Amino acid sequence: MIEKREFKDLAHINHDWLQARHHFSFGKYWDPARMGFGPIRVWNDDEISPQTGFPMHGHQDMEIITYVREGAITHRDNMGNEGRTEAGDVQVMSAGSGVMHSEYNLENVATRLFQIWIEPRAPGGDPRWGAQSFPKADRADQLEILASGFEEDLDSGALMIQSDARLYGATLTSGTEIEHELADGAHVYLVGSAGQIKVNGEHIHARDSLAIRDVSMLTIEAIDDAELVFVEAWDSPN
Repeated sequence: MIEKREFKDLAHINHDWLQARHHFSFGKYWDPARMGFGPIRVWNDDEISPQTGFPMHGHQDMEIITYVREGAITHRDNMGNEGRTEAGDVQVMSAGSGVMHSEYNLENVATRLFQIWIEPRAPGGDPRWGAQSFPKADRADQLEILASGFEEDLDSGALMIQSDARLYGATLTSGTEIEHELADGAHVYLVGSAGQIKVNGEHIHARDSLAIRDVSMLTIEAIDDAELVFVEAWDSPN
């Protein structure tokens, strides 16, 4: 099963300082047919105006991943963490038993990012935050694991999350084709970040998405220079 959803069809919420597009139900956007995809609960495509952002607010029992496409985002939380995450890089927050944080665009240009929420293996636990630089040259024409809930991926630099899931990223030059084998039961949600690609014959532009299930292999072809990210996630056995 491969279901395509074009960027133009996403729910658009205009907050003046924030232009939010929602792939799944979130906040003011409610669609009982789009409550998530497996354990992937939220995928927001946000554009945040300069010198604005989200004031201190709380989360609980969710793994929250931010992939910055353009600009930068500055994080602060009640655990004492503070960090600035730039374009191409990733931050993760395990909300666990509860955390308060703020996210601001302190730049003089708009920040564009994907924010992804994945259900944790189990509720509770200590909250944590982390960020990592991922130079795009390191994932040229290949997939790189950016965040993972599996111990074996952490030694290569992937950020830790508390879910049975992996976040992959790739930057592809025009004409490049790569393959990725999928394990049984995987829910894959793939979004183009830049350029155009074909995935198993489906042509998508930047910010279009594909929901993929019951497919054994992904064949990804770059129509032009392109960038993409996707989550591969499994329902927790408990």
